[in-house]
Amino acid sequence: MKFDKEDLHWAASQGLISAEQADALWEALSERNSDRPQFNFANVAFYFGALIVISAMSWFMTLAWESFGGGGIFLLASVYALCFILVGRDMWFRQNLKIPGGLLFTIAVSMTPLAIYGLQRWTGFWTQGDPGTYRDYYSWIKGSWFLMELGTIIAGLIALKFVRFPFLTAPIAFSLYFMSMDITPILFGEADFNWQQRLLVSMWFGIACLIVAYLVDIRTRRRDGDFAFWLYLFGLLAFWFGLSFTGDSNEFQKFIYCLINLGLIVLSVLLKRKVFIIFGAIGVFAYLGHLAQSVFQDAVLFPVALTVVGICIIYLGILYEQNSRAIERFFESIIPESLRQILPRD
Repeated sequence: MKFDKEDLHWAASQGLISAEQADALWEALSERNSDRPQFNFANVAFYFGALIVISAMSWFMTLAWESFGGGGIFLLASVYALCFILVGRDMWFRQNLKIPGGLLFTIAVSMTPLAIYGLQRWTGFWTQGDPGTYRDYYSWIKGSWFLMELGTIIAGLIALKFVRFPFLTAPIAFSLYFMSMDITPILFGEADFNWQQRLLVSMWFGIACLIVAYLVDIRTRRRDGDFAFWLYLFGLLAFWFGLSFTGDSNEFQKFIYCLINLGLIVLSVLLKRKVFIIFGAIGVFAYLGHLAQSVFQDAVLFPVALTVVGICIIYLGILYEQNSRAIERFFESIIPESLRQILPRD
C-alpha cells in the first residue's frame, strides 16, 4: 500500500497523530526513500539520457565504427566503459547520487558486448563463424554472439556485487533473452535450424529465467529495489512467445495453452507481479479468439455466453473488493506457513 503526504495530513485531522508528527514522519520517509526511483523530471532525465547513450552504443551503432578494426573497437569500448565506471563510482560512493551513479554503471555494463565483439573481431575467434557487423547483433540470430551475451551477464553480476542498483539487471535480462535465441544453433550444432527448434529452446530458457527471477524475488525486499522485474519481463517474453507460436496443435493442446495463461494470471496475484497478468490475459484472449473464429464460428449464442462469463467475472471482482480483507484473512488461515514463506515480500 502506498500513501502520500495528504494521507498523513488526514491521519492528523482524525487525531491519530499530531500535525507535527505528520510533518516529521513525512520528512523522515522522504529522506529514507530519496535513493529510490521516482517519477519526477530529474529521474526521467537520468533514465532518458542513459537510454540514449546505451542506444547510441548498440542499436544506433553506425558502420563507420567498423573502420577502427577489431582492436580499435575493443580499445574504444573499454575506455568508454572505464570512464563511465570511474564517474559512476564517484557519484555512487562519494557524492551519494545513487540513481545517476547506478545508471553510469549500467551504461558501462552495456558496453560489454561491443568490447567483446571488438576483441573477437581482432582475434578472429568466433564460436560459429564470422557473424557479420556489430549492428547485426540486434537483428540476426547467430551462435557467434553467444560470448558477447555471456560476457555481458558476467559483467552485470560483477557490477551488482559492488553496486546494488536494480536497473543493472536490465542488461543481464536483455542478454539472457538474446541468449535464449542465439544458443539454439549451438545446442543443435548447426547454423541452420528450424523455427520449432528455436521456439522450444526459447520456452525452456524462459522457464529457467523465470525460476531465477523468482529466487531473486524471494531473497530481496522490493522496498530495497526491484531486482527481479527485468528477469521476469524477459523470462516471460522468451517463455510466452515460445509457448504461443509452437505451430499447429489440436484443440486439447490449445485448451491446455489457455489453462497455462490462466495460471499466469493466478501467479500475478500470488507473486504480486502485473506483468504476468498482461501475458496471461493476451493468451486467454487469443484462445477465445480461436474459439470464436474456428470452433464456434456458426454458434449464435457463443458471444452471449462469453458476455455472461465476463459479467460474472466482473461481479466476482466486486464481491472480492467488498470483502477483500475477510477473503485474504481466510486464505492466510488455510495457506501453510511454509508456503507463505516462499512468496515474495514487499
